[in-house]
Amino acid sequence: MTYTRVITLSADNMDAYVSLFGLNDQNMTLIEQECGVSAALRGNQLTVQGEPERLDLAEQVILELFDMIRRNEHVDRLRIRYIVSMVREGKTDQIHESMNRVIAVTHRGKQITCKTVGQEKYVDSIRKNMLTFAVGPAGTGKTYLAMALAVMALKNKDAERIILTRPAVEAGEKLGFLPGDLTQKVDPYLRPLYDAMYDFMGADAYSRLLERGTVEVAPLAYMRGRTLSDAFIILDEAQNTTSEQMKMFLTRMGFGSKVIVTGDITQTDLPPGKTSGLAEAIQLLRDIPGIGIAELTGRDIVRHELVQRIVEAYENRKNPGK
Repeated sequence: MTYTRVITLSADNMDAYVSLFGLNDQNMTLIEQECGVSAALRGNQLTVQGEPERLDLAEQVILELFDMIRRNEHVDRLRIRYIVSMVREGKTDQIHESMNRVIAVTHRGKQITCKTVGQEKYVDSIRKNMLTFAVGPAGTGKTYLAMALAVMALKNKDAERIILTRPAVEAGEKLGFLPGDLTQKVDPYLRPLYDAMYDFMGADAYSRLLERGTVEVAPLAYMRGRTLSDAFIILDEAQNTTSEQMKMFLTRMGFGSKVIVTGDITQTDLPPGKTSGLAEAIQLLRDIPGIGIAELTGRDIVRHELVQRIVEAYENRKNPGK
């Protein structure tokens, strides 16, 4: 049996209603599909039709989204699906907690907040532990959030320097075939780290800090033999480390340092038969106090909606029974 419910929406201007419905009503169409209802707006009255349980779901989702819009937060298809899943699980309180916490500000003044509960747990782990492993698919903010906290630690004088590193592992292209000297050859591997630093610091400030040695970006091999104290250290793409490389890196940690290790253990570019140092380290170190493990999933992807679908397709291929 179909029931009708009227939801009263209140906003200062029509832009809020336009944002809720989206271009060509794409947002509302998705809400209708996800919640199993039909909806029509007249003035500020949204009439929703469906079964009682579905009406409850739709009302909570719509009110959550409309509240976000009134706070000038961006609403897109990815965010809608995330809100629907959280409401279904009765976790609406966690939505507010994760999305309202400002963790950093870019050099242009943009506030950076956690966009999912998984991201919030990741940030909390970094703050609580000396060493945090973050594993998850592309687009979940592993590197970007770590970089945000690193810059804030530098600004707050909680760290004297930032060290960013990556293993220079080929993905179908040999280093020897690339033009230039060693620095130029490894530069493409470190480019994502540069991009994130530019975002938070600006190119000029980043260059000055690089010249002073306050910020260091280097291939993982350059870490051997060093002790890294009073630093915020990020190892990116750690799934491409060998067991020996991971042990070498982790034992570089000195007093007053915080270490973040990020990667996606489902996407390794190591030769066949080589065990990922990241996967092994998580298994060996999981229960040690002071070490945090943040496991992000497809739900935490904050890039284009298509990225989430691609990740889900590959996960379904590995787990066809799910």
